[in-house]
Amino acid sequence: MDNPVESLHKEATCSICLEYFRDPVSIPCGHSFCRACITQCWKERNTNFSCPQCREIALQRNFRPNRELGNVVEITKRLSVHAGREGEGGEVCEKHQEALKLFCSEEENLICCICRESRAHRSHSVFPIEEAAQDYKKEIQNRLKNLKEEKEKLLELKLAGELRHQEYLRRTEAERQKAVSEFEQVHHFLEEQEKLLLAQVNELEKEVVKHQKQRGAAFSDEIVSINALISEVEEKCEQPDSEFLQDIRSTLGRFDKEPFQPPEEMPHKVEKKLGEFSEKTIALTEILKNLKDSLPSELGTEWVNVTLDTDTANPQVIISEDRKSARWDVTRTDVPHNPKRFKSSCCVLGCEGFASGRHYWEVNVEDGGIWAVGVARGSVRRKVELKLTPEEGIWALQGDFGQYQALTAPVTPLPLVCTPRKIRVSLDYERGQVEFFNAETKDLVFIFPSASFSGERVFPFFKVLLAQLTLDG
Repeated sequence: MDNPVESLHKEATCSICLEYFRDPVSIPCGHSFCRACITQCWKERNTNFSCPQCREIALQRNFRPNRELGNVVEITKRLSVHAGREGEGGEVCEKHQEALKLFCSEEENLICCICRESRAHRSHSVFPIEEAAQDYKKEIQNRLKNLKEEKEKLLELKLAGELRHQEYLRRTEAERQKAVSEFEQVHHFLEEQEKLLLAQVNELEKEVVKHQKQRGAAFSDEIVSINALISEVEEKCEQPDSEFLQDIRSTLGRFDKEPFQPPEEMPHKVEKKLGEFSEKTIALTEILKNLKDSLPSELGTEWVNVTLDTDTANPQVIISEDRKSARWDVTRTDVPHNPKRFKSSCCVLGCEGFASGRHYWEVNVEDGGIWAVGVARGSVRRKVELKLTPEEGIWALQGDFGQYQALTAPVTPLPLVCTPRKIRVSLDYERGQVEFFNAETKDLVFIFPSASFSGERVFPFFKVLLAQLTLDG
């Protein structure tokens, strides 16, 4: 038999939206709907209005408010709420149809009094619902307290971290402002020196040009005078002998004029000024060199955490699991074929390649054995015995049983004082420059000043023979 409340709920439900009627209206066939639902249903029609429930046709759009049904809906809503409340406070045992007034702490569920006396629960700890709820509430409150304390600690740690980061940001901003200010002063100083020196050079240039014009004019005037005399005497020589001899003394006297005195040269003055300019330029160069030397070498240069590319490693080059170390082994390992792999030379490349910028990395080297570190073009040959030279696309420093040499063509021996245990390789792609430093003292060991990368990507390069290399990072 249907539940009366459920039946009433169905009668109070609109057949279109399947919810309680809202502003119910009746149509000519007698069925009722929400005003909004039937209006939406008939909005496209101008005639032949079909009932959504029985399909009876009405000729006119005619709605009649159904206030009685609206009241029934309100009563139904209140009955549903009341029934729900009674159900919540009146749960019964499915097995015994008795009120669930006890709580079994062993199975953690509600039971009735008959369940309490059954064998299933006789040995269990059972409490009235109110007492069990209080006990669990106390336990939950304790756990909530611990959770809130943990939350407070986390908030304090978060706040402390934020304050530290704010302080770091404040100090970072202060350093930025300081750097900007210092560089502005340097720029200003250099600009002033540039203006002063160029103004002096311009003045000297004007003096040289002026003197050149004056000297040229004096020579030109003298040449014109000599040309006129030559023309005049040549004409005199063309006259008949009697006319020619009549004024011969005066003619000869024309050749007795004062010798031409060239204008004074100014080489001493110019040389002195140029010497002063040269001294100023040398001083400026020294200032810039000292400034550069005083700054950390890595300023503006990106440190690279280089890892070794196992696909390029010669079969006798053993790469560590973290790909930070390479050592030589007399036994050739079984490695898969790869067109990138060095076949005849005990070499390996780094994974990272560069086609721009300034970068550096550091390598720990051993005294014994033969090794080389540097950079190589990506197109370097892999399947032949390599000559480690710039012509082959390799710029490297080599250790040969304690003897260091730069792999130029021919090689450049390096003094024993330049034999670091840790080498910094520095690459400036745009300038085509590869530098090697003692990473511990920052002393320059060797520099390739004009490497030709031909627009290719270049990679860190390593060779190991009876030796081992380890990368920092």
